[in-house]
Order: sequence, then C-alpha cells, then structure tokens
Amino acid sequence: MRGRLLLIIVGGFLIGAIAGAAVLVLTGSFSGPSVATSGKALIGGPFTLVDQHGKTVTDRDFRGRFMLIFFGFTHCPDICPAELQVMSASLDALGAEGAEVVPIFVTLDPERDTPAVMGDYVKNFGSRFVGLTGSPDGIAAAAKAYRIAYSKFQEDPAKSDYSIDHSALVYLMGKDGEYVTHFAYGTPTAKMTATLRRYL
Repeated sequence: MRGRLLLIIVGGFLIGAIAGAAVLVLTGSFSGPSVATSGKALIGGPFTLVDQHGKTVTDRDFRGRFMLIFFGFTHCPDICPAELQVMSASLDALGAEGAEVVPIFVTLDPERDTPAVMGDYVKNFGSRFVGLTGSPDGIAAAAKAYRIAYSKFQEDPAKSDYSIDHSALVYLMGKDGEYVTHFAYGTPTAKMTATLRRYL
C-alpha cells in the first residue's frame, strides 16, 4: 500500500515537472527576459587622403564599389608585398566580377611614401590599385578608424633607416562603406577569392 502511494506521488511529481518544462519551452520563460541586440562592427569610417596622382580623395569617392583595403608601407620587406600580391591574384581570379572591387593600399609611412612613391609601388600589383598617402594626422585618423595599430621602429637612432610595425589585416568594405569581413595575414589566394565571390 505504501509502495503504491509512493509510486503515485513520484508519478505525479514527474508529470508536473514535464508539464512545467513544456510551459517554459512554449513561453520562452526558461531563458529569462529576452534581450534584443543590434549594432555593427566599429571598423572603417571617414578619411581624407591623397592618391598616387596627387588628388585628394575621401572614403565617399568609393561608394558604389567594394573596397579591399590594406595598410602598410612601401619599404616593408615581406608582409606588405605578399598581401598585395594575394589581393591582386584574387581579383584576377574573379575576372569580370572583380571590377566591383577597388584594391586600396594605405601607407602608414607618409614621411617616405609620397604620392609618386605610392604610384611607382602599387603599379607592381596591377593597374587597378589605388595608393593612398597623406599627412601624418590624416594617416593616423584613417588607421584609427580601421583599428590598425602601428608604430615606428628605429633600431639605430643615428641612422635614417627605420621600419613600421603594424597590423596586417585586409578589410573588405561594402558598397555603402560599411565593414563586411576581413582576411588575416597569410590567407591563401583561393580562400580570399571564394570569400569575395560570396559577397559580390
């Protein structure tokens, strides 16, 4: 008799627990108060710089096209040319679709990278490349907008030679100037091409 009563009590408890769980699932109460989130990546923004032809350009000049943008400097021994080569090869692989993308190289070394120097440098990677330089303040503002960290490194202060330590990310910005995605240093050409194709 007591065993039967115990079974009835346990069974009632289980049925109540199942019913309660069902109510929680159906009402969504199990997760507490709902939280709506929205927002965008804080990467990119207005800039005013100078292209390889000496013309002042802003971010708005590229509206209606994707920007594939990388920050570096022309004296960079390996990372910058390697990334620019991957960008160039990816756009070539896209064929006609690649016409929607403007490849942009922004220097972090305006002291040495004049418009003429930028022009001579970017033409090594294709005629579509835009090289941007500007005042130190203009470069700093653009780098800050794109969350690029950089610093001048001079091993021997007595010598004029120096290097620039910097972030090495390639950003894809949408036709509206908003962040779309990014590519880490060392991303293979095939992967960059496939990713770009998804957004074009």
